[in-house]
Amino acid sequence: MIFYLFQFLTVQLGWKIPSVFTYSSTRMILAALTTLLFTIFLGPRFIKKLYEMKIGQSIRVEDCPLLGQLHEKKKDTPTMGGILLLSSMVLSLFLWMNWKSSFTLVLLVTTVWLGFIGGYDDYLKLKRKSPKGMSAKTKFLLQNTLSILLALYFLCPSLTAKVQVGDYFAPPSAKELNVGKDDKPATIQTLSTQAYMTRYYVPFWKDPVVIFSGFLLFIPFLFSIFIITGSSNAVNLTDGLDGLASGCLLFVAVVLSIVAFLSNNIEISRYLHILYIEDSGEIAVYLCALFGACLGFLWYNGYPAQVFMGDTGSLALGGIIGVCALLLRREALLGIVGGIFVAEAASVILQVGSYKLRNKKRIFLCSPLHHHFEYKGWPETKVVLRFWIVGLILAIIGLASLKFQ
Repeated sequence: MIFYLFQFLTVQLGWKIPSVFTYSSTRMILAALTTLLFTIFLGPRFIKKLYEMKIGQSIRVEDCPLLGQLHEKKKDTPTMGGILLLSSMVLSLFLWMNWKSSFTLVLLVTTVWLGFIGGYDDYLKLKRKSPKGMSAKTKFLLQNTLSILLALYFLCPSLTAKVQVGDYFAPPSAKELNVGKDDKPATIQTLSTQAYMTRYYVPFWKDPVVIFSGFLLFIPFLFSIFIITGSSNAVNLTDGLDGLASGCLLFVAVVLSIVAFLSNNIEISRYLHILYIEDSGEIAVYLCALFGACLGFLWYNGYPAQVFMGDTGSLALGGIIGVCALLLRREALLGIVGGIFVAEAASVILQVGSYKLRNKKRIFLCSPLHHHFEYKGWPETKVVLRFWIVGLILAIIGLASLKFQ
């Protein structure tokens, strides 16, 4: 909206408005402040309304009965706080992002789609008064449907072109610096959406490690689905202790927003040997909105939590960081800075696999991983704090990779 307001005030009314308000760096700050203040000031009314509607958290006791004792006080704490998170982010999107950018459309669709899935899952849990909501098959089907549509948009040029309406939602493009050899000057190559989405980069390495083409395009197609659905569920699994998921998301959002901001400047991206992605500043703006929303939500979600984000928030926020990593071609970086989410998801996979393949033998006392440490006697606050510290260390490593490559 800021672009249209700026145009109206300068062209129609003749006002002299500083163009600084259209810079991505300024909009990143304003987006973070918008979601932060929105969640903090509307939080009490929102939580009070959830209490009135008796939207209480259900506790999982079937396969981990000790959790019922450890988390007994959480039973009536309201959930579905993700509605507050996502509402603030959508508001910030409409206020500070460029409506003509295809990144704006992709991120809006991801937020609404996954937020609806998580919201319906939370609704079923409340209706049945059980931790079991939507069936796993149905949830995966709906998540994969979004992932497939986005993967087709990224990798199918004909479909990408059809989404453009006039000047709106032009296909994203990138520029790659080709260093000259044998006294030849360096050149800049413009990459189409499909071309830059088939390049894969790893931290501490400046050139793409692999470029897929031809019949091998099914590999990035499947990998895109894996990243979006996987990150969505990984954050969902991490959301089990007061402030754990929202705190860890802060570090991921900061690192990816910095990468998006740097990728939006052709000179900086050339200096750091990273891909220049046109309009990636819009991704940075939305990630800052995510940062502000999680920080404001942590005001009420920190121990002892007054509200939980529920699947409404965790599924959507996880999917958003997965989509952002894909758009920035930084999937491997997400694996590092989001190492807590990876470890949590891996612990569940290993636990289920061991239970089925090793005659009901378990690797962990309880999964996801944070519950394992609770079973070992760690206080909840210590588990969360130590996971935050690990997340911060991983974020620093991720940022360092931009320079040491």
